Amino acid sequence: MTRKRIQLGLIHVAVTITLVPINSTLNRIMIKELALSALLVAVLVSLPYLFSPIQVAIGSFSDKHPLFGWKRTPYIALGLLLCVGGVIASPYIAYLIIENYWLGVAVGVIVFGAWGMGFNLASVSYFALATEISGEARRSRTIAVMFFMMIISIILTSFSVGEMLEVFSTAALYRAFLLVGLAALVFGVIGLLWLEERSQAVEHLQEEHYSWKEMFSAITSNKQATRFFWYLLLLLTAILGQDILLEPYGAEAFGLTVQQTTRITTIWGTFFLISLSVGGMLERRVSKIQQAKIGAWSGIAAFALIVLSGVLSSLSVFYIGVVLLGLATGLATVSNLSLMLDMTAVGSVGLFIGAWGMASALARLVGNMLSGIVREGMTAITASAVVGYNTVFIIEVVLLVISLAILRGVDVSLFQKQANSELSYVDRAVIANEV
Repeated sequence: MTRKRIQLGLIHVAVTITLVPINSTLNRIMIKELALSALLVAVLVSLPYLFSPIQVAIGSFSDKHPLFGWKRTPYIALGLLLCVGGVIASPYIAYLIIENYWLGVAVGVIVFGAWGMGFNLASVSYFALATEISGEARRSRTIAVMFFMMIISIILTSFSVGEMLEVFSTAALYRAFLLVGLAALVFGVIGLLWLEERSQAVEHLQEEHYSWKEMFSAITSNKQATRFFWYLLLLLTAILGQDILLEPYGAEAFGLTVQQTTRITTIWGTFFLISLSVGGMLERRVSKIQQAKIGAWSGIAAFALIVLSGVLSSLSVFYIGVVLLGLATGLATVSNLSLMLDMTAVGSVGLFIGAWGMASALARLVGNMLSGIVREGMTAITASAVVGYNTVFIIEVVLLVISLAILRGVDVSLFQKQANSELSYVDRAVIANEV
């Protein structure tokens, strides 16, 4: 089982690292060096979240339609190939947009769309396979291995891409993305080999699949669930909305090189991982609501420092803000995923977990689009890119404050009946597909 856990982790790593260079490097180059619209960049990098509803259909289809005797492997392989092809082609698309805007945008939607489809196709399939292989009793340990391998891979990938782009050039960019794609392919192939048995005789756990309409109905039918949904949506929109802007902001406000801005993800990921561990220990001493509040207030402080760093032109203040943002994201993840599991007590576990996953996907989509629109609009009005970025960060502070006000009305005691003691905080993170 140890071998299979590591293989599942490698598949998770393979898919995840295709996101890293796009979200931590290419977004900065497209916005800063190529002067492309932040809204256009937001649309392209948001396609995985825009296509997230297809996970429901993919899960149901793969359950009923094995290919060549395998239930999950072919779908994972196809998704991985789309991810690899997308990450390798993405920098070419960026420069194609400069050479021929409308052709580049059209091809970009196809390429980034394929990447987004691949991400959803692979992720829902390997999470289902992880559940089937591990079973209920061993699922937590499997998820823990996959989760930590993923976080470490994000840190190492962002660091490696930064090193490869120490002297920036178009050729170096193409080479860095090619190497990431090839590494993802190698990890994925090693992960898939002899992992799933062909024509398995053992009986697997049957996954529950719900449409977005069913999940939305479950939320609106319960006042507490509705309140928690809006809290979660606003909080995650604020915390995750900076994904496409933090690196370009470092370039605009402080003149950081591509290598230096790529390392922002390394710093963020390191302290995110630290705060996950701290958050897991705090669960025994601090209530979930209190920990969620600490995470949100830390996020408010982080964004305030990032805005202040631009006003003062202080790089040290900026890095302190990035460190605090990583810590805030980890604390918010642990606490809110714990709350998600508690909220499943009012109905079907699968239905409500899907609903909170829907909130996460919507938050990523809304956060990215809001960031792009506001940054574009305020930059045009004020003729200052830094003001455009700072406006987004200020809005995210406001969203966090509103989310805290909503959280005050969430009555967790109504959902305490659900037994979650056997699930670790890492297990919760992946069940909700939050990170």
